[in-house]
Amino acid sequence: MELLLVSYLAGTKTITANYLSKLSSKTITFIPTAGNVEPYTGFIDEGIAMLKDLGYQLHLLDISKFEEPVLVQELERATCVCISGGNTFYLLQELKKKHLTELLARRIREGMFYIGESAGAIITAPGIEYNQIMDDKTLAPALTDYTALNVFDHSVLPHIGEYPFETSSRETLERYRNSLKLIPLNNHEAVLVNDRGYTILRETDPERKAL
Repeated sequence: MELLLVSYLAGTKTITANYLSKLSSKTITFIPTAGNVEPYTGFIDEGIAMLKDLGYQLHLLDISKFEEPVLVQELERATCVCISGGNTFYLLQELKKKHLTELLARRIREGMFYIGESAGAIITAPGIEYNQIMDDKTLAPALTDYTALNVFDHSVLPHIGEYPFETSSRETLERYRNSLKLIPLNNHEAVLVNDRGYTILRETDPERKAL
């Protein structure tokens, strides 16, 4: 198992390229579902453009728009899944509606490449309730169980110190720092998770100075 969790996909191009360098396929199953209830989705377009610039073909798969059998088939055969950012509660709601959380967790544990951006990173934790300060839970009215994929025993806190989440990310850190294993990430950091633990990575490509 080895997964890459980022705060902002377009801000971690070199890190992502290094992670994907071991991927045998040039096709990525890209799930933009979390952005369906967001007023701004430019970050999704930026992430897509970045992955295409790296030479990958994207198979777009909106969880909310396909029936469960189709989604199961797609995820069973995917070699790499990338779930982009947006509303974490809505994302988990749609995954649970189609009974995909256990399948997705199993595929990750089997070694499927997984990139999670913001909401896509948060759902790898045991639960997502800690993100209620940053995300609006009311956008997922059918979600009553906040149990997530539980493939990582830490909880990613994206966008720390980043606009427009400066206040909400800091409040989340203060409220949950003593009860959860939080990993705060800014928009140019990532956490690489495998069976041995995790490593924090910082983007140092020529377009950005090392942090």
